[in-house]
Amino acid sequence: MPRYTVHVRGEWLAVPCQDAKLTVGWLGREAIRRYMKNKPDNGGFASVDDVRFLMRQCKGLGLLDNEDLLEVALEDNEFVEVVIEGDAMSPDFIPSQPEGVYLYSKYREPEKYIDLDGNSLTTEDLVNLGKGLYKIKLTPVAEKKVQQSREVIDKIIEEKTVVYGITTGFGKFANTIIPIRKLQELQVNLVRSHSAGVGKPFSPERCRMLLALRINVLAKGYSGISLETLRQVIEIFNASCLSYVPEKGTVGASGDLAPLAHLALGLIGEGKMWSPKSGWADAKYVLQAHGLKPVVLKPKEGLALINGTQMITSLGCEAVERASAIARQADIVAALTLEVLKGTTKAFDTDIHAVRPHRGQIEVAFRFRSLLDSDHHPSEIAESHRFCDRVQDAYTLRCCPQVHGVVNDTIAFVKGIITTELNSATDNPMVFASRGETISGGNFHGEYPAKALDYLAIGVHELSAISERRIERLCNPSLSELPAFLVAEGGLNSGFMIAHCTAAALVSESKALCHPSSVDSLSTSAATEDHVSMGGWAARKALRVIENVEHVLAIELLAACQGIEFLRPLKTTTPLEKVYDLVRSVVRPWIKDRFMAPDIEAAHRLLLEQKVWDVAAPYIEKYRMEHIPESRPESPTAFSLQHLHQKVTKIPETEEL
Repeated sequence: MPRYTVHVRGEWLAVPCQDAKLTVGWLGREAIRRYMKNKPDNGGFASVDDVRFLMRQCKGLGLLDNEDLLEVALEDNEFVEVVIEGDAMSPDFIPSQPEGVYLYSKYREPEKYIDLDGNSLTTEDLVNLGKGLYKIKLTPVAEKKVQQSREVIDKIIEEKTVVYGITTGFGKFANTIIPIRKLQELQVNLVRSHSAGVGKPFSPERCRMLLALRINVLAKGYSGISLETLRQVIEIFNASCLSYVPEKGTVGASGDLAPLAHLALGLIGEGKMWSPKSGWADAKYVLQAHGLKPVVLKPKEGLALINGTQMITSLGCEAVERASAIARQADIVAALTLEVLKGTTKAFDTDIHAVRPHRGQIEVAFRFRSLLDSDHHPSEIAESHRFCDRVQDAYTLRCCPQVHGVVNDTIAFVKGIITTELNSATDNPMVFASRGETISGGNFHGEYPAKALDYLAIGVHELSAISERRIERLCNPSLSELPAFLVAEGGLNSGFMIAHCTAAALVSESKALCHPSSVDSLSTSAATEDHVSMGGWAARKALRVIENVEHVLAIELLAACQGIEFLRPLKTTTPLEKVYDLVRSVVRPWIKDRFMAPDIEAAHRLLLEQKVWDVAAPYIEKYRMEHIPESRPESPTAFSLQHLHQKVTKIPETEEL
């Protein structure tokens, strides 16, 4: 018998249907009838027939025709909402995000698996898990370690030993002994009471990352969770049933308690969950629609699910990966600007950087040479000013290796800390099966990732600071020898005038966001937790800074391509012409003023999807092979060729380089 889950003014109702030949309108009326039946005042309605309503799918928010047959319009177990005339939207309806409809259409259930053992997860792996590219399974070694640690917990309970968080209360209540008969209630109460976050919910991608990372930590075998429960959590992850997790509320010690409690709340069938099948709905209905049962917590398992730095670290993974992507593409964008401004490549000479051999600086200078070397890639623009009397360029062009370089080195440093944190046990107490005991410690403290992500924000911000100054040079005719604001008929047209203002605004905003959150600490839990990391905010604002950097560089990319229009018919180097062609595939030249925001977002999307890197990288690596001996050490940055192996487009063999 088909069954549908229907949302009416904050209530979720399970409505069975004995006849699939009934209509969508019948389903709406039956749901309203059941809603009225549960309300003392009939929900404010005189009768079902008096209610005018529309029906909307929760998945994708599409409106339904009330006359359509259920068997045609809906799938079994589908989630729908009754939209009553006069109601703007049901009071607790939670849109997944502005891009929610895109997420529904994009998601495809993955076929591949990642084996988790708690020791070998990478930042790239976690981001891909967040994108829904893989399901999860445990390695046999991990399963054995989980079982062994659980045996320690079972023995503690059997022997009625007093152990924090297992047979006692939490925080200030650590000295309160809990009766054996109430140990399960203790864990449920912990999850409920700690689900006290506020703010927008995490996107499905970020919630997947958070859950996947918590599973990885549990797989290490130091948390005391049972294998049965962990397998159940993995099934929920693999079905993409994701809890409602507000982004605010963690102080980063004792771990990310509020976010992880919200994560656990959905697992036990309470609060809200999201899945591609249901959209946002009550957790118990989402799980039921996927043939899953809520987790029933055993002693210690609530604590095992919520104690750790996984929110800070999972957001940190996204930050590191996005920072890596924008840092290497910043070199390409800056090289294009240098060409448009008729700069010199002398500042990128190998010998200059050999005598100040920072790894990032050397790599950035190399990338500039690989894109601009006139012997390798003849440039008509460069040839046009070969004999000019300019001695040297402004710092924003000449010092790119020094400024961009330290950003690369910063990212490499932060990536090392985040990778260690990914594969660390961050519970309290820790369960050591080899010793048959639990030990209370402080691995839950988020200071390591908090400090690292504050440092990341400060480092990556500089890419936008120097980019905004290059945009100024492109737009200012006294500095560029180009039309003011890169547009013909200036005055009638304003061109890139306000695009530059947007870049300046983003840079200024990031300056404030770069103030380290980890220098702050407020005592919590009645002074039991008297020093905290504030790492949650460090992670969130690092991502905001990186997004600002991406947008500023998107504006510079557009401005540089627009500058080329005024240098035609001259051409730049082959790789930079490929970048120009890529941009022009999504944004046409600026002939006269038009709505600019979509152009900026289109360029931002190119950077976000790393397409600028993809078109230039084959030329960079071919240049590397031709100019660096095979015996060379590994590339001097952490952002080498892994992305290339997966995505890069080969250079056509017939194309001259």
